This record gives sequence, structure tokens and C-alpha cells, in this order.
Amino acid sequence: MTNTHTGFESLRDEAVALRRAGLSRRQIRDRLHVHNNDLLNRLLEGAPAPEWTTRPNAKDDLRARARELRSQGMTYDQIQLEPGCSKSSTSLWVRHLPKPERRRTSEEASAIARRGWQATLERREEERQATKREAATEIGTLTDRELFLAGVGLYWSEGSKSKPHARRERVAFINSDPQMICVYLAWLDLLGVERDRLEFRVSIHESAETAGAERFWAELTGIDVGALSKTTLKKHNPTTVRKNVGDEYHGCLTVRVAQGADLYRRIEGWWYGIVGGVRDPREGKRT
Repeated sequence: MTNTHTGFESLRDEAVALRRAGLSRRQIRDRLHVHNNDLLNRLLEGAPAPEWTTRPNAKDDLRARARELRSQGMTYDQIQLEPGCSKSSTSLWVRHLPKPERRRTSEEASAIARRGWQATLERREEERQATKREAATEIGTLTDRELFLAGVGLYWSEGSKSKPHARRERVAFINSDPQMICVYLAWLDLLGVERDRLEFRVSIHESAETAGAERFWAELTGIDVGALSKTTLKKHNPTTVRKNVGDEYHGCLTVRVAQGADLYRRIEGWWYGIVGGVRDPREGKRT
């Protein structure tokens, strides 16, 4: 640190004088060439911040409550649990206050920490769900053209495709997500594909509950279980720990369009039309 003043006290006197003159911490730091935050804190200890540097903040109430609880002798874990703020924020807000004496066993402290962490997880999950709900409302009802374009992209991502080394111009779509299947079927309806041209086949691990999966997909697609093609069973590898288990696992459903070669060619053409309709980023932004 380069400074014409000598000694901590003289430097503190100058820092406090600058603070009272209305300078911010950053201005004082640059004026005195003090770039160590700990030293700056010591120099400004007890000197209130000028009013113009205190801005209204949505967390002001949380911060004030956290400091109040700390003054009552609560730990970070206890403070985190009551106001519902993160432990990192709590530490930032109250670290300048005296540390409370230890009044509980390690087991009690661990239980409090777990409850605090659980409260944090619940708050984060609610924030995630709120973001998803807000995003969903931004879509609204799709026009036929919007569904058409979405369906083309959906098929080209998840549907079967012909390869130069293996020409198979067939329309087959497989997925484990019921919502994806519903959107795909709505797209086929938009294209005028009759339901009697569709073949439905379940694929599932042999160790799963096959009959329940067949009932699930039949109900979702609005057909009788007997109308499903023979289920494909995937051999179970005993060395593999499967993650897709439980009541929510229904395997995958394949939806195949009979006599679909012409439709496949059109889907491929539609996709390349989308690709061709996107301006090369090197050509600049669309106007």
C-alpha cells in the first residue's frame, strides 16, 4: 500500500473523515490506495455509510431479520431456517456480529442444519416450478402453422431417418415421454394421417410391469390394449443399475405410420426447408 500517511491511526482518521464527507467505500479505497478489504473494514469500523450509498433492496427485510436473530444468539443454521434465506447470504449479512456461544450438541446442530437445507431445497424447487409455469403461459394456443413447424422439428429430432447406407423411408417415432407422444399424434392429425394407419408398439425392460405399461399407453392414445402390436421386451443386463424404475416407468411407445414412404420424403423436405429458411449468421441479423 502506498500512502503518504504513516501509522494506522492517522490513516483511520483520514478514512473516517472521507466517510463523513459522504464518500463510498470504493471512493475511499481508491483515494487512500487501500485494496485490502479487511484493512478497509478496520479503518471504517463505526463510521456509518452515507445515505446515498444505501439503496432499497428486496432483501432488506431478510437482512434486518437475520441480524436481529444473530444478535439474539442464533447460529447460521437457525437463521437460515427461520427467514428462509441461504446460508451464504446469512454469513455475508451477520459475519460482523459476535459469534454466539455453543448451546447444543453436535446431533442437535446437525438436525437444525438438515432442516435448514431442506427449507432451502423447497424454496429452490418452488422457484424452479414458478419459472416453468411462467414460461408455459408465454406459449398460449398454437396456430396450425406453429404446430406444423414444431412437429417437423420434433420428428427430425426423435423419429427414424433414412441413411445413405440404409434406405428406410418409413415414418416411425419412439419416445418414453407421454407428452411428446401426445404432441406427435396431434401433429399427425394436423397432417391428415388417419388413425387406422397407425401402429402402436410398447418397448420395455423385461423386468418391468409389462401389462401396466400396455394399459398406460393404450389409454393415452385412446385405443384398446388388444390393438397394440406385440410388446418388445428389452433384455436385462444384471451388471447395469437401472434408473428408469418405479410406478412412473412405462417403457417407450413406437408410433409407426403404415405406407409412410411419401410422408417421410415430405417430412425430410420440410426439415430442409426449415434449414434453408434460416439465414446464415454470417449474413447478419434478420430485419
